[in-house]
Amino acid sequence: MGEGDAGVGTDGWQRAGRALLEAGLPPGSLAGRRVLSGGTYNAVEELTLTDGSRYVLKVPPPPTVPALAYERRLLLSEAEFYRRAAVVGVPAPSPVGDRRDGHLLMTHCPGEPWADLPEGERGPLRRELGHLVARLHRVTGPGFGYPSGALGPLAPDWRAAFTGMYEAVLDDARDYGAWLPRPVDEVARTARTAFGALDEVTVPRLVHFDLWRGNILVERAETGPRIGGLIDGERMFWGDPLADFVSLALLGDIRKDIDFLTGYREAGGVAEFGAAVSRRLALYRSYLYLIMLVETVPRAVDGERVAWVREVVAPQLTAALDEVGRGANTPADKGF
Repeated sequence: MGEGDAGVGTDGWQRAGRALLEAGLPPGSLAGRRVLSGGTYNAVEELTLTDGSRYVLKVPPPPTVPALAYERRLLLSEAEFYRRAAVVGVPAPSPVGDRRDGHLLMTHCPGEPWADLPEGERGPLRRELGHLVARLHRVTGPGFGYPSGALGPLAPDWRAAFTGMYEAVLDDARDYGAWLPRPVDEVARTARTAFGALDEVTVPRLVHFDLWRGNILVERAETGPRIGGLIDGERMFWGDPLADFVSLALLGDIRKDIDFLTGYREAGGVAEFGAAVSRRLALYRSYLYLIMLVETVPRAVDGERVAWVREVVAPQLTAALDEVGRGANTPADKGF
């Protein structure tokens, strides 16, 4: 869920210079480039200018590179996320320039990806994160779905949008022949039993959908660690804010994260997990874990990564589907 090799050599310097020029910055001020690795899709690098300022440049792969259906024009969604996060004062990069497609140049955020912290520091930081996520969820959009248009225009209702998103990744699984712990058609049948619960969501809200620790920057201040920025908003969509709780507790259960939930509620977020809400959460978990399994094929990841995904992620997908299936007759509730 991160970024790949930004490229080296003369072409990379020229590309970075062009990005600065298009953003109204002098291309001759480029003093250094540092590839930021550790992921799989967009190329990303840090640019340092002669005045000491830093920027981050993202460049998508060529359209001929295999990808999941929703991954086209991701940078349009990422820029949209940053613009909307700024409205509610959530720390995040700011897009520089107004390029609608191609690369994305943005300001640099302070801090490093969230690493293991002592319990005395972890709790307050999770509470702060709850505050920030609740503020994100106040932002509403013009419709439901991915703003990139990768799966078509925004939908008027959440059921139409999310069923399209879910069916798209199932089609990717079929097209790529991806291994899943259950047959694709069985996964589809189970998920469809819960689609009616999506009608409970009537307002499209800003959802990051990739808020695992690697996309949460933590900086050190005199008073202790604080969140420096939420990054990699390229997978954002307009939809059910409950969906953000999946990556916020990746491979775990957000209902056990008392510090985060306390902060989320303090900032006005609603998080009450009745039976119907828990079923929607299970549906969103299955969606993310499907993505994590299917994307190993177009990414052509190594055998060790494939083994990890099958050993760790596949059981999570199975458990989520089991929960979806058990709730087939669950009545609606007002938990979220």
